[in-house]
Amino acid sequence: MTTSTLIRSLTSRWTVWVPLVAVVALIFSWGRHLPGGAVAVVALCLAGAVLAAVHHAEVVAHRVGEPFGSLVLAVAVTVIEVALIVTLMVDGGGKSATLARDTVFAAVMITCNGILGLCLLIGALRTRVAVFNAEGSGAALATVATLATLTLVFPTFTTSKPGPQFSPAQLGFAAVASLVIYGLFVAVQTVRHRDYFLPLTQAGEVREEDAHAPLPTRRATGLSLLLLLVALIAVVGNAKAVSPTIESGVSSAGLPQAVVGVVIALLVLLPETLAAVRNARRERVQTSINLALGSAIASIGLTIPCIALATIWLDGPLVLGLNATHMVLLALTVVVGAMTISPGRATLLQGGVHLGIFAAFVFLAISP
Repeated sequence: MTTSTLIRSLTSRWTVWVPLVAVVALIFSWGRHLPGGAVAVVALCLAGAVLAAVHHAEVVAHRVGEPFGSLVLAVAVTVIEVALIVTLMVDGGGKSATLARDTVFAAVMITCNGILGLCLLIGALRTRVAVFNAEGSGAALATVATLATLTLVFPTFTTSKPGPQFSPAQLGFAAVASLVIYGLFVAVQTVRHRDYFLPLTQAGEVREEDAHAPLPTRRATGLSLLLLLVALIAVVGNAKAVSPTIESGVSSAGLPQAVVGVVIALLVLLPETLAAVRNARRERVQTSINLALGSAIASIGLTIPCIALATIWLDGPLVLGLNATHMVLLALTVVVGAMTISPGRATLLQGGVHLGIFAAFVFLAISP
């Protein structure tokens, strides 16, 4: 197939032009107060960009194989999410002090309870017992627990600076430690112990790649990678564009401001949620777990170093320490997650328990 034929074939697909339309909508809506009709159009573009991102992520994942495929989507979403957080912090205001903490913690709860629980539930419904690799999943959960404790729990108890904040030296240590731990996890996941993160059959054997699906060409994969980044930029940017409407709706309903962060995090993580659910329906629960826990690791391991660097030129305090309620939710997530993952098999019960913790997180955000 020639380059011109490939381009004509791709441009006839909705997965190509929808992300471009979503970016155009982002350009026209950025920094403007949108009326109700415009908000509806941007929301439609946001939904289309989410579906397109999932499609292109699957193309890239099929070409590079697991666990590289899930790593591509997790890192891409997190990098753009970090850019959004820094942009909002630059805008200033009293809310920016806790923005990084609220966003990262919401991402951890959504991925480790919402996405994980939903995928275990779907996997168990299809095969009665969802099967995955306990070694790889356990290592990922341990990494999440360590990073969350270092960056979100310790600031509440340190005494060098008043309030749930790190001193500059402590923030620098947390940033470097997060980056090193994240890099170590990626090296183990993709090189040294890659087999720990591959999907398994019901018999516990590594699942072979689908033979009926031919590998996409390098050109098609490169274009899908580019369109994936475009779609994710559109997702995060359009989520920010509709956030004033969400904020006004939350205020009108008399809900706490923290609900806004939960809604925005849910929108930003939609591509990973849909990709994880699709893999769970295909009996590839390990890939779903890679997406869920890998996103949580990337969210902390990349966000905290970038925010620490940004504080050099940003004014105002940076509050990272969780309150008592959130620390209890985090501890419960880690303990239940360890019990869920250690056998390497899960039933409807485990999926339902994680979804129950996620429901508690959402409810306590609405009614603290």
